[in-house]
Amino acid sequence: MVRKITVLVPVIIASIILGVLGLMFVPEGIKSKNLEFSKGTIVINNHSISAEIAETPAERQRWLTFRTEKLPFSSALLLVYDKSDLYSLWLLNIQFNLDLIWLDNAGNIVYMLKDAVPCKNTLDAVQCTYKNTTPSKYILAATSGFINYHNITKDSKIKLVSI
Repeated sequence: MVRKITVLVPVIIASIILGVLGLMFVPEGIKSKNLEFSKGTIVINNHSISAEIAETPAERQRWLTFRTEKLPFSSALLLVYDKSDLYSLWLLNIQFNLDLIWLDNAGNIVYMLKDAVPCKNTLDAVQCTYKNTTPSKYILAATSGFINYHNITKDSKIKLVSI
């Protein structure tokens, strides 16, 4: 028993020190809870939607993480990629369920997912990672219920007015 304690105590102390140092030196852009995205407008089934645009790799990585308030149904977040490809979303540190829509270059819906459940912990990555099977250039993320609220179907056309 004494042997276990002599090993565990230094490990616990080292872990606490590393955790505190990690929190002290986290870059401000990651620590701040309110990341400002550029704004744009999209039109879905004649509904004008305000969109926050995540264009850079850092913005796409941060996107909705740590955001506590749900997006209103008149708003969404648009992830913009440089080229069409298969893009997955890992819903780690997302605080609410999402509706996800993958779009091609022309704004056609290639895949939709209603009520995507975020991760409960970092170990269930398989259960909270979502990916389409058709290449897309954009992913639209909104609060769960967004797809039903705007009557979005696979045949709906999404027009990217200003992004």
